Amino acid sequence: MAFKKLLTGWVLAGTACVFSAAHAASLAEPQGPHRVASVVAAAANVQHAEPVSAGPLGSANVPRLALDDSWLPAVRADMNARVIRIPVDADGDITLETTIYRPEGPGPFPMVVFNHGKIPGDPRNQARSDPVSFAREFVRRGYVVVAPNRRGFAGSGGDYVQDGCDVASNGLDQAADVAATVAYMSKQPYVDANHIVVAGTSHGGLATIAYGTEAAQGVRALINFSGGLRQDTCKGWQDNLTQAFGGYGGKARVASLWLYGDNDSVWTRDLVTRMYAAYHDAQTAEAPPAAGAKLVDFGSYKNDAHRLVGDRDGVKIWWPQVEVFLARAGMPTAVEYRVAEPAAPRGTGYAAIDSVSAVPFLDAGGRSGYRNFLSQYSSRAFAVSDSGAWSWAEGGDNPMAVAIANCQKHSNDACHLYAVDNAVVWSNDAAIAARNDASAGVVPAVADTANTPDTAVHDDHALASR
Repeated sequence: MAFKKLLTGWVLAGTACVFSAAHAASLAEPQGPHRVASVVAAAANVQHAEPVSAGPLGSANVPRLALDDSWLPAVRADMNARVIRIPVDADGDITLETTIYRPEGPGPFPMVVFNHGKIPGDPRNQARSDPVSFAREFVRRGYVVVAPNRRGFAGSGGDYVQDGCDVASNGLDQAADVAATVAYMSKQPYVDANHIVVAGTSHGGLATIAYGTEAAQGVRALINFSGGLRQDTCKGWQDNLTQAFGGYGGKARVASLWLYGDNDSVWTRDLVTRMYAAYHDAQTAEAPPAAGAKLVDFGSYKNDAHRLVGDRDGVKIWWPQVEVFLARAGMPTAVEYRVAEPAAPRGTGYAAIDSVSAVPFLDAGGRSGYRNFLSQYSSRAFAVSDSGAWSWAEGGDNPMAVAIANCQKHSNDACHLYAVDNAVVWSNDAAIAARNDASAGVVPAVADTANTPDTAVHDDHALASR
């Protein structure tokens, strides 16, 4: 049975929730230029991650591996990002605003489709999906990354369908747009249609798992980051959600990896256990059993495990688990390209990081804002202008760029970085200040081939300014 809103006989032309089938995933190594890196040992089958260490970042304190990738071909810092529109109906009247990131060259490249979550309020007011940290890890490994906004979200056409309290139907409605995206992109000459991953966070995680009931033949793996849909106004919404996953589990045709944390602001540990158990039990009840699933509890992450996939810090947590899973599914994991990341400038010694009185140009409100900045997690930045405007940002992919951009909204004078992470980078030397600001790595505006400009800097996490 096709997805509810995917029209029969449709022919394609051409080759963000407060919180993502014909064949099972093949374990064969992919052919051609994409080779699977070494498969990590049997410990990968453990269903619960090791307990995280104490501290504000929990297991995010793991240092990043030092890789000498200078010999690899470089990809532009914006990862060749562009915005296109993907048709979802037979006439092409309804299209999805979609961001694409890709390596250099003609391909064909394996593809990963990333499905966004849903924030409270009108979905049309939601920012265009722009999962930069997620995309960077996959582009480095030679993937095309596709991030569609589903119907009714951001600049996409059509309307978001709530389906009342029927969360199972809601997931299938969302999955129809995932199916349309996979079908359209599989026709593109730079996409390897036999090596596809579908992933999603929060509401997008629900859409991903729903899509797994009738996934395209080339889809080999599903990744669910904290997936589900919270409907507080619906009586028994937890039971509805659990039953929805159970219904999907019995029809699953692709292996899935589920990643949830202990301090998630949306899901309790008990509810996560119930959702996964319903899915897994329905799988094993099939004869023969449906495609397998694995649940990983990655422990606590910062102040909310639900923000994991939106943070560059979160990559250290999720990538090792994803790498093992993808290798077992026959997907490439070796680093093939060099992609620049935002780099914090060096400290200047202008003042101690906790010296509130040393920050120039601030009034009493600004100094209160700086004290608030000091209480944030270490991936943070504070910017200030000569006229006293200021802003801080924490988390996301590039808090330096966000801090500067939000400060600039309140100032006619140029805003400059004052502090980044745990160091003061401010200098009265204009050349040093300019160099520090340049290190913020503000990505150029995405090329929009669909005539829907969006050049604003977005951040889903903590920020404040004036």
